[in-house]
Amino acid sequence: MRASAAAIFLYGFAGAATSPYQSLIAIRELGMSDRAYAVLAFASSLAYVSMAVAVGMISDRFQSYRRPLIFVSCFGILGYGMVWAIPSVMTFALATLLPLALFHSTNSMLFGNVRAHAAVFDAEEARISDALMRMMISLSWVVMPGAVGFLLAGRQSMLAAYLIAALAAAAILLVVTFWLEPDSGPKAVVTEGHGASAVVQDLRLVFAPRLLVRVLGVALISQMLHINGAVLPLIVTGSAGGQPEDVGVLVGIVAVIEVVFMLFWARMTRNFAITHALMICAMLYLGYLGAIAVATAPWQVYLASLVAGFAAAGMISLPISYLLDLIRDRPGLSASLIAVNMFLGGGLGAGMFALGTALSGYGLAAVMSGIAGCFGAATLVMLEGKRR
Repeated sequence: MRASAAAIFLYGFAGAATSPYQSLIAIRELGMSDRAYAVLAFASSLAYVSMAVAVGMISDRFQSYRRPLIFVSCFGILGYGMVWAIPSVMTFALATLLPLALFHSTNSMLFGNVRAHAAVFDAEEARISDALMRMMISLSWVVMPGAVGFLLAGRQSMLAAYLIAALAAAAILLVVTFWLEPDSGPKAVVTEGHGASAVVQDLRLVFAPRLLVRVLGVALISQMLHINGAVLPLIVTGSAGGQPEDVGVLVGIVAVIEVVFMLFWARMTRNFAITHALMICAMLYLGYLGAIAVATAPWQVYLASLVAGFAAAGMISLPISYLLDLIRDRPGLSASLIAVNMFLGGGLGAGMFALGTALSGYGLAAVMSGIAGCFGAATLVMLEGKRR
């Protein structure tokens, strides 16, 4: 569990070093258009979910997480290193679609490993362990975005962020190889059958309509975070009149607030349903997105980010426990639902980004995203209410 937490922390380092600046690098440094960036975001999400589901199925089938983690962590070094060493639109697109899409399955695989070894926990303990593991990612976001922003302040290029991420991926490889012990926890229950029939059974579990409609509801909530990641740096350095280093500071502030309130939201689920908590978070985040959409000065974005951190703490941690409980006896496959959620959230976010920017601009994309997220939360409340 400690090794998984360390690896998740380092995975957060890699994401925190690059994600806040990804749209800036792609659109403003490399010359990619808004529409091309949206298409790439959708395609990379499709590649990511396909690889994550495949790795999750293999992990459950062979009841092993360490070896697949060693394999996928190598591609983080390759993908981030490619973008840094050979900066171009073509390299950025290839790295995002192939090695980095596979590397990002590290996230769901680590949560699957944790859930497999937390089988002896009760429901509340399992939710708290999920929140603690997700908190490790947020802890890395407390320091890394601001540190990268200040380190690269005044430079003409932010591409060195990808070199930092490649080093973080190398550290993950070392942790998984030399610290993560061979699988010895409670074994997953695997489906009967072999070869193609087993694959079909697994896919039926993942893409069952009853399950997919719930994943879609979560994805509508998650796409708000995707949209924020895309529009925040563009709004801050555009209509709000800020600097690139403001982006890193803002992301770090939000991450601090997330760390403080993640356990708060996990504890709150003792008193009311996860879906109701997600509804509250989505409504608060809609308010935040509306505020940055009309921001004309950096201080306005800083003020709105206080609400964003509180709401995002629940939007990040609670869906993980909700998704992992949908297929309880298959840790790897249930963890792949995190990837399915990321795919749907990324795809929906890419669509919102493309539509909003085509109709008006980044502000409209943010508001449309917030409204869709509240609709997704309301859908989950309705579905779970009917089930009870």
